[in-house]
Amino acid sequence: MNFFTLLRREIRAFFLSPIAWVVLFFFLLMTGFNFYAGIAALNRGPSEVTVIEAFFNTIFFWFGFVLVFPLITMRLFSEEYKMGTIEPLMTAPVRDSHVVLAKYCGALFFYIILWLPSLLYFIIFSRITRLATAGASGPFLGAYSMLLLIGMFYLSIGCLASALTRNQIIAAIMSFSIITLLFFMGLLTFFVLNVTPALREVTGYFSAIEHMSEASRGILDSRPFVFYLSLTAFFLFLTFHVFQSRRWRN
Repeated sequence: MNFFTLLRREIRAFFLSPIAWVVLFFFLLMTGFNFYAGIAALNRGPSEVTVIEAFFNTIFFWFGFVLVFPLITMRLFSEEYKMGTIEPLMTAPVRDSHVVLAKYCGALFFYIILWLPSLLYFIIFSRITRLATAGASGPFLGAYSMLLLIGMFYLSIGCLASALTRNQIIAAIMSFSIITLLFFMGLLTFFVLNVTPALREVTGYFSAIEHMSEASRGILDSRPFVFYLSLTAFFLFLTFHVFQSRRWRN
């Protein structure tokens, strides 16, 4: 019961914040342009690329994708520390784990809300053109499953960054730096000459681009699922201990 009370509090805080609506507006603007650019590219000539692949594998998609996580998570703990509202929360009869999970799940809920309108792009496209956006349901489900998995992982990084500082800007910079570093680790094989098979395999685990590319083609592998879920749990575990340490210091 305490967890759901805290979760409602976090969700309400998101939608009462003007920053959330600004993020939602510009994010939808970017995804809409990304969808238009993908359709325009497919109209240039025959292609084996589906609309799903064209949408989830462009520079516009990845730019907005990486940038949105610091904006969602930077206020989770930092704002509470700065405003002093964290002290009543720490003294309330709630578990630290419930506080951390409620903040994380609130951010995850808002993240899902950000992506829900993108479903309309494919529905409208199919209705107007009477063409399928993918050859089967596998690419569609795979792409959105990977979107959720990667998002869960990156949000957990943002939660940890926000729990470490009172300053929202510092939290945003920290999470953006870590996410960007992990993102580009998956691209090392494109920049390093004479890549060994071992290095290629290691960087493949971190390659969000490769994971999304395969998922949007309907190729589902259990390894990315284990990888992202394990790291999500690990970063939430770290966030819990950081938050708990602040309770003891106070």
